[in-house]
Amino acid sequence: MYALMCISSYVLLMEETMQELIKVMKALSDETRLRILRVLLEKECCVCEVMQALDISQSRASRNLGILQDAGFLRARRDGAWIVYSVDWESANRYATSLAKLLKESPVSNEMIKRDKERLSRAKRIGPGCRKGVK
Repeated sequence: MYALMCISSYVLLMEETMQELIKVMKALSDETRLRILRVLLEKECCVCEVMQALDISQSRASRNLGILQDAGFLRARRDGAWIVYSVDWESANRYATSLAKLLKESPVSNEMIKRDKERLSRAKRIGPGCRKGVK
């Protein structure tokens, strides 16, 4: 009976682990989310800074930040009027942490990533009016 319980627990653990891995891989299967993660590896950002860095809409930025947070890559904290996102190195699942480290250590040769970093250097926390003029 004990052996059966151990096997059952192992199967449940493997299924849970597989679901974590699938969620992480799905989160990274989108170019926008990879770009957002790259930006957040540079510094913590609010939604409007992500919008400016990637030149995307507020809804697109928010939706993709939510997916990355749900997959265990990000944490969010309130800073005055803003919700600020950063890479969650402490409590992220092991897959998210390993893949974020790999992404951080990989060289930046993509022109789009370089442009994102340049726009990030000029991005500002500007509040509700930040939606104007963004694609």
